[in-house]
Amino acid sequence: MLHILVLLALLAVVSHAQLHPRPRQVTAAAAALSPSVSPAPSASGIATASASQPIVSGSVPNGTLAPNASVVPPPTFPITLLSTNPTAIPLPSIVPNASTQATVPLDTTYAAGAIPTGVPGAPPLPDISTLNPANYPPLDRPPPTDTAFVQQAIAQVNASGFSIPSIPVNQLGGCPANPAAVADPNRCWWTCSQCTRSTDIITCPDKMTWGSTFDDGPSPYTPNLVQYLDQQNIKTTFFVVGSRVISRPDYLRSQYMGGHHIAAHTWSHTALTTQTNEEIIAEFAWSKKVIKDVLGVTPIYIRPPYGDIDDRVRAIAAAMQLTIIIWTSGNASNHINYDTNDFNIDAGTVSASGVINNFTNILNNASTLQTGFIVLEHDLFQQSVDLAVGYTIPQAIAMKLTLKPVINCLNKPLSDAYLETNDNGTNPLPTAVGTSIIAGAASTLSPGAPGSTSASSRGNGAVQVRGGAGAGVVAAAQVFALGVIGAVAAL
Repeated sequence: MLHILVLLALLAVVSHAQLHPRPRQVTAAAAALSPSVSPAPSASGIATASASQPIVSGSVPNGTLAPNASVVPPPTFPITLLSTNPTAIPLPSIVPNASTQATVPLDTTYAAGAIPTGVPGAPPLPDISTLNPANYPPLDRPPPTDTAFVQQAIAQVNASGFSIPSIPVNQLGGCPANPAAVADPNRCWWTCSQCTRSTDIITCPDKMTWGSTFDDGPSPYTPNLVQYLDQQNIKTTFFVVGSRVISRPDYLRSQYMGGHHIAAHTWSHTALTTQTNEEIIAEFAWSKKVIKDVLGVTPIYIRPPYGDIDDRVRAIAAAMQLTIIIWTSGNASNHINYDTNDFNIDAGTVSASGVINNFTNILNNASTLQTGFIVLEHDLFQQSVDLAVGYTIPQAIAMKLTLKPVINCLNKPLSDAYLETNDNGTNPLPTAVGTSIIAGAASTLSPGAPGSTSASSRGNGAVQVRGGAGAGVVAAAQVFALGVIGAVAAL
């Protein structure tokens, strides 16, 4: 009965809002229990927000609230911090659609042939003057699976020796829409149970060490964040979206050459358990390729969007020499989710003080852990960057936390983050030997059959692409409401 009441209330709130579902657990402190939206950067480098673009895989890549949307204002919280940045934007000014400060230009752009001194053994930067976005899949759209490039990647997965479990593709709608997946512990579906495997990275080994991460860039606001981090001599892990890399290659080079850890975040930011095997391979392969094309090195770490993985996704990642990094949550943290929820300010569904309240709960819990922790933040929106440089990072510094990129918080050198420079002796890549943690019978991919779903079929009623803003609003509202009920039930 509680679930039904929650569902009705949420549908009433979001029925007119254009939403980007977040199929992951929501922190107990995030009173708004909110969805989030994501503006897609245009090829010109300016964030766009158009309700006319199609909704792909149930997501809204350009999310702004629809005109005249009826949205309950998010709650605010009293905030007390040890330290803030003297130039911080006042919290009441960090609101949806706010242009709080001007973006800054890159401090330095790097020419072809420049040597990345922070990554021993790294090759010189490649020439990116001839890179053409037209030679890559579209911005923020899942790549097609029938291209020669993806078919080759499928063949390589087939030849890898890894067994890909025959786990059905999840349907849109979160946990309540996939009762068989929720009831099957062998799938280890993180979204509904926060189930993890020993190969998932969710904490740092050393107590009071913060594995700092920012997702979804590069964006127009990334240079603001990088400038502040450089001033504080702090490095972080950037999980970059491949299609946004080709929009802003110089931004990525600035991050990499500044000594930050670059890792993959798929090509189009889709929920991976809702994708076929071939679609997942396309997301991973294009993401790896564009980073290599821009930097000259290939990432060997990846964060699944929303943390949405099961053993099928894990097996495909391992077969493609990718190691999963999520963030600290669930049993690893006294049931506190180390997600600041900063992504949702732009949607108007969580306040800036609400994010700081989440962050305060995270830090208060951190001292009780026997390990370090990994926090989820974003550099896609200006509000998220304003909070990071004005509040969350200064507070962490005042608390004398040790902030590191995830690769360094694992006590590994930055060179271990990339295929071309990794010492496979101390940081071995996934192999097909000893992969019994990946449960289930193997499925077979079909590189000769473009778009095939193999044994992991979508099932009846699945939707790959939803066209039209009206249909997307209803679908996204339903996905979010059902997903939140699943999250509430799991807390």
